[in-house]
Amino acid sequence: MDRQRRPVARNPHIGPGDSRPLKSAQQINSPSEQPDCEDQTLVTRNHEVIRRWAEQRGARPATTPFSEMNGRLGNLRFDFPGYGGAILQPVEWEKWFDTFDARHFRFLYQERHPDGSRSNFNRLEPPRDEL
Repeated sequence: MDRQRRPVARNPHIGPGDSRPLKSAQQINSPSEQPDCEDQTLVTRNHEVIRRWAEQRGARPATTPFSEMNGRLGNLRFDFPGYGGAILQPVEWEKWFDTFDARHFRFLYQERHPDGSRSNFNRLEPPRDEL
């Protein structure tokens, strides 16, 4: 099987278990809320905000093959156009959000880079007491 390596949409300045971006992230609770600054890290659990962010970038909900356990998705991902989605398995939004909610994840993301270009940065964070 020919597998392509998928670029990781993570901030290279964040190490494993580093909660700095979450502490300084602006909470967004609805699609009508706007960030104070477009290049800052944002955090939400709102399904509409997450879905809108992904769809604006052409990203679709996905998981990694064979990661499902007990009827729940294993790894939640977004399949961005042109980033090796052949190794990802598409899933329905409802199933993606069911897993997101069951794990009490928070969605960290960014709208724009400091230069104004659109950012694909995103990361799922576990509940705060697990950090």
